[in-house]
Amino acid sequence: MESHRNLPTNTVGFCLLPSELIQYIFLHLTLPDIIRIRSVNKSILSIISDKEFVRNYNLQSASAFATWLFIYKKRWHRDAILQGFVDCSNQWFKILIGELLKKVVPPGEDVYLLAASGNFFLFAMNTSQQLVSVNHVTRAVIKIPQSPLGPRGTSSWRRSGMKLFSYPPGSNNFQFLFAELNESRPILYVYDSQTDIWVSREARENDGILSHGFETSNGCTFLSARDARSGSVVIATGSQYETPIILRSRFSRAINEEGQLAIGFSRENSVDQLNIYGDGKMMIVRSDNVHDATRKVRVMTGLELWGLSINGRHWEYITTVPNELIEQIKKPYGAMMGCLQQRDGIIRAILMSNLEGIWDIIWLNYDILKKDWSRIVVPECKMKGSNMAGIALSSALTL
Repeated sequence: MESHRNLPTNTVGFCLLPSELIQYIFLHLTLPDIIRIRSVNKSILSIISDKEFVRNYNLQSASAFATWLFIYKKRWHRDAILQGFVDCSNQWFKILIGELLKKVVPPGEDVYLLAASGNFFLFAMNTSQQLVSVNHVTRAVIKIPQSPLGPRGTSSWRRSGMKLFSYPPGSNNFQFLFAELNESRPILYVYDSQTDIWVSREARENDGILSHGFETSNGCTFLSARDARSGSVVIATGSQYETPIILRSRFSRAINEEGQLAIGFSRENSVDQLNIYGDGKMMIVRSDNVHDATRKVRVMTGLELWGLSINGRHWEYITTVPNELIEQIKKPYGAMMGCLQQRDGIIRAILMSNLEGIWDIIWLNYDILKKDWSRIVVPECKMKGSNMAGIALSSALTL
């Protein structure tokens, strides 16, 4: 047995517990905690590395349907921090990813979190205009080859047009999908980490002769190539389609109102409607100006949820967040951004607002079967004075 002479007394006592009891305790920890404690000593590392423990932990994570929110924030003259919050906890976890990024990111580079899936995080570098993937469990950091679109800054990667998949869950492989208009033609770009190459696939028009509707539950992925007040150009792709399909989804006249529109991010009083897309769904954030002579401020007045019609040709109204819930979450803001995800019959919406350097996070869930809205109260994230550098929703982490 390993010598414990140099270990604290409480650590020695813990290691003397039966391994079955230690495994039971570890099974109730989140992955960031497990990664931190595995470096305590060889006894703990051997327990966490045991194949049976890894299998049980991953099965438990998958069955719990846990969802993570990740925030990447920068602080002046200090390292950036990646923090995670899981919907079944009440605390933030710091993801030790800064040292990993330093392997490939030069000093002074402007880094932005684009997406997350399982154990993978995808970052964009604004100066060198490259993509970097990080697996924080295996500690693998990889520079991704330039896409067929060429060098792109962080603002060129639209949230509504991209998706990151780890496949299968728990593996060391991932795919990154991105939709873009190239000379007015909707193109799907796919990077596969297993082959380390990009593939471009031109989408075909929706001929209306489809065997079934477009549903995320059927393994269909939706990526927006163009967003406008009158409608969207969406690429639908999945194993049931030989080639990606173009969905030219229009809005009904009822919501085609006058005014300015923002996609994914709004600032100050420049817009009265913010659209947030994800997985074939859209949240419309409506707001009004707050009369304040000293600053430009808005306040949320309503949230609507919309989805693609069964043939993909229209956006159809689903539901509105109840007024009593709006009263709980609405606050004055100067800027707002968000992300949307549908998984396991739940639509999850994250709204992050900022007013004079103070950030507020709203997490709302909509149960499709029960037709019910709920709120997850997110604790304060100590964001004051920090620069937001990306948010992402992800499925459960695995060992």
